[in-house]
Amino acid sequence: MAIYIGSIVYKIHNDSGTQGQSNYSTQPNGQQSTGPTSSTKGVATKPARASTTTSKGSTSNNLWALVSGIPAPGSWLASLGTVLINIVLVLMVVDLTFGPKWFYPSHELAFARVGFVSYDSAKILVREPASSRLPIALEYRLQPERSDDTYRDWTPIATASSREPNNDFTAAFSISDLLPDTRYEYRTSTNQTGIFTTAPLPGHVSSSSSTFTFLHSSCLIPNFPYLPLRHHLSIPGFTHLANLLPRLNAQFMLFLGDFIYVDVPRRHGTDRETYRREYRQVYASPDWPSVSDSLPWIHVYDDHEIANDWDRNTTGVYHAANDPFTHYQASVNPPAVRDGASYFAFTQGPASFFLIDTRRYRTPFDGTDGRWDNASLPLAERKSMLGSQQRDDLLSWLGRKKANGVKWKIVVSSIPFTKNWRFGSEDTWAGYLGERQVLLDAMWDAGEDGYGVVVLSGDRHEFAATKFPPPASGEGSPGEPASVGNREQKMLTGSKWSSEVAVHEFSTSPLSMFYLPVRTYRQEDDEDVVLKYLPDGNSKFGAVNIREDGRLDYQLFIDGKEAWEYSLELPKGRGVKEGGKGWKLWN
Repeated sequence: MAIYIGSIVYKIHNDSGTQGQSNYSTQPNGQQSTGPTSSTKGVATKPARASTTTSKGSTSNNLWALVSGIPAPGSWLASLGTVLINIVLVLMVVDLTFGPKWFYPSHELAFARVGFVSYDSAKILVREPASSRLPIALEYRLQPERSDDTYRDWTPIATASSREPNNDFTAAFSISDLLPDTRYEYRTSTNQTGIFTTAPLPGHVSSSSSTFTFLHSSCLIPNFPYLPLRHHLSIPGFTHLANLLPRLNAQFMLFLGDFIYVDVPRRHGTDRETYRREYRQVYASPDWPSVSDSLPWIHVYDDHEIANDWDRNTTGVYHAANDPFTHYQASVNPPAVRDGASYFAFTQGPASFFLIDTRRYRTPFDGTDGRWDNASLPLAERKSMLGSQQRDDLLSWLGRKKANGVKWKIVVSSIPFTKNWRFGSEDTWAGYLGERQVLLDAMWDAGEDGYGVVVLSGDRHEFAATKFPPPASGEGSPGEPASVGNREQKMLTGSKWSSEVAVHEFSTSPLSMFYLPVRTYRQEDDEDVVLKYLPDGNSKFGAVNIREDGRLDYQLFIDGKEAWEYSLELPKGRGVKEGGKGWKLWN
């Protein structure tokens, strides 16, 4: 600022000091003259004209000063302009950084949303901070087929007579004994309403569309890209999603983490209230109802719900960060795999899902890629993303037979399964390759049993589709065969996987955030094969459509438009055959 003020003062002082001399010229005899000058012979001559080139150059310099912010000593107006522009820019930064905290703490937020919906039940989250509106009652009914259809009775369920500050004034309701593949509506005594559709029976698709469709994405932050006149809590990605929802007929949204960015653009604290405020602000967004009134949301968390690249288990800020995730997300999630766990599993229609926790149980970064090269190293000391219990549960799920018609196994990971992202790779599965290989072996085994295995991930603010083919005939598994849990396991010498059991990953983000201008995804071997890489776009989400014949169609949407599609067929399930070597997990 001192530089700009100095240039303005200099210009004003310089102009005032020369103003009285601008119309005079000095004659050879020392006399001053106004008007035309005279030559030594007495012949009058005209004063020199100002150069038009100089005028154009001055204008160009002034424009450059305004654009670059560099002071222009030759023009006080240009310097003043740069001062004003920089003041506005500083105010915009302050507004982006502190505006939501100052103006939208959202303490009075009241809302309801649908969480996990099975074929016969539904979970609904309600927040109501006003004690005068207690007790909170919730009721539901079959959605009327016409607006004047009033004969369908409302069915009341449990009433919440109190809500606690310890829960940030939230309550989770459960509705049971519902009909499969049926549309319902609900309402609360606090005037919150919504719609949900129960899932088809396991092994079946929707009777109305002959498909089973769900969505996935991750990463969002309000008011990005920043616009000063837009609502502080506006989320542009929600607008793109809302415009496409009527066409997609989706059962639910799988949100794969970074629902909040507690540390972007600036962390305002590490206490429980700081984290709670971030969740309230997303749910207070004016765009939230458009993507939640008829769409259930299921959640896992990633690092920015805690801290960037979190790898410190349950130490430090973890408990403060986990508090609002528990109340706002996990309370209406699918059932946890076991009591106290933060990973979930469920089956809907033709697909079974396992939502892993990639933050709470992982071994901290150690600068390696996590290969399990040392067979003598105890299992507990090997680098792990999942921890032994979660890994055993996931392996058991991969090896378990599902209900008739359930032919797809969907593994949900908040961070990429591929090692092809070369920047910050230690935070992804690229830093835990030993454990990843054990999972791939089990996934290929599931393929031999006739299941298609797909990994869904996010985090990188880009899209990439990657294929993980099994090793070619005679090569065996690239990983080291080693015991990975307490269950009995057996190595089959000479066995191999067929090529059609390849695992596929679709990594999609952000839903509403920046994309990276620098390309960091690159294939360097034949283990992780690039199918498609589309990094650009501030809003991305994927739609997974499973057809009645078992085919899986993937659609990618970028900034509200379909950008790519891909189809997968189920493996034939010919069983483990001789030829290479691999692992078979015996129940």
